[in-house]
Amino acid sequence: MKKDINIPEVKNVTFAIIRKANDSGDFEWEVHLINNNDFYLQNIIVMSRGYGEKDGEKIETSTLRHFFDEVKGNNTLLIEPIDPKLFTLNNEYSLTYYVEDEIFFKKFTFTPAAMDEVHLTKIEQLGEEGILHS
Repeated sequence: MKKDINIPEVKNVTFAIIRKANDSGDFEWEVHLINNNDFYLQNIIVMSRGYGEKDGEKIETSTLRHFFDEVKGNNTLLIEPIDPKLFTLNNEYSLTYYVEDEIFFKKFTFTPAAMDEVHLTKIEQLGEEGILHS
């Protein structure tokens, strides 16, 4: 049954984890969805979870679920803040959304190696430095 469902490829939709300086000069980190299409994404569901190993012990965070009505074309959407202590884990974001009557799905995983500060880049859509995943 599942093999009979055609899910088109996700294009021009990315996730970014950005850092922003707060009033005390420390960094706060946020996860954003970026829609680089000219059309709306609707009925957006994002599930986030962290998983990995530390000192030989498996670690898994709670799964968080977020629902958003829409994100306009060429726009961004704040998903959640993220604690940098979680950067030692794989941070996975499962995205489901509709464009008209078509459903789209894709998983984005930020690995611990990807979260190294050497990978920080300017993310124009958000005006901040961060890690971009497409």
